[in-house]
Amino acid sequence: MSRSKVGRTLLVVLCSACALGQEVSASDDPNESVPESDTQSLSQAANDPTASLAAVQLQYQYVTGYHNLSGESGSFPRLRTVVPFSTGSLKQIARITLPFVADSPANESGLADAVLFDLAVFDHAWGRWGVGPVLLVPTATDKKLGGEKWALGPAIGLVARKEKMLIGLFSQNLFTFAGDDDRTDINVSIIQPILNYSLPDHWSVGLSEMNITYDWKKRHWTNLPLGAKVSKLAHIGKLPVQFFAKAEYNFAYADDDALPEWTNTLGLKLLF
Repeated sequence: MSRSKVGRTLLVVLCSACALGQEVSASDDPNESVPESDTQSLSQAANDPTASLAAVQLQYQYVTGYHNLSGESGSFPRLRTVVPFSTGSLKQIARITLPFVADSPANESGLADAVLFDLAVFDHAWGRWGVGPVLLVPTATDKKLGGEKWALGPAIGLVARKEKMLIGLFSQNLFTFAGDDDRTDINVSIIQPILNYSLPDHWSVGLSEMNITYDWKKRHWTNLPLGAKVSKLAHIGKLPVQFFAKAEYNFAYADDDALPEWTNTLGLKLLF
């Protein structure tokens, strides 16, 4: 791992930890988990990517099969930190995702490329919408685990809620602006449909984090998933924790790509 990548990785982790620490210490009430103006329940807000809710999410993805590869599997831990903050009267959400590779057909393990976004959010009676930049940072510890490219683009999302139902759409777009000239540019659009229904006793069901992905460089879909998620909100002491399980099948297929087929995920989200 080069010194520059070590520096970038440490910067991402430290910024995430410091911002979350400031957010948690700013609240005098340890049970205050949603904004005063927000009528969402905590269990519903935990499934809303536009909610002003400080959180740390740990998840473990296991790919049981790949298109074009026989007998291969992969495992991918992931750390995600969400930090709400304000600039004057403007509400914002910073989210940092650090994906790791524990096992893959590339026979390498380590940190993959990090993704950061800063979303300005606007509340309405029907729900909320947000817009802001998303950035891909080449933090991968091995060239097989990342694109060695910097990419930047717009993110936009909206979520409507009615009683126990949450429905919406979230989009991220990344386009290369710097990096290794010998590597292929990363130019992708990612669409995430949001559908969640709250059940009694803090259970909920809905769509998984279905990141429908179109690669503008390859001119085909690299992820066309269909999946479901079940989650349960509980408490560890006074700390709210959401436990969840997801399963997805990827219908995207390309002769020149070893794309994941079945992906199963277990995880938990600590809510501050």
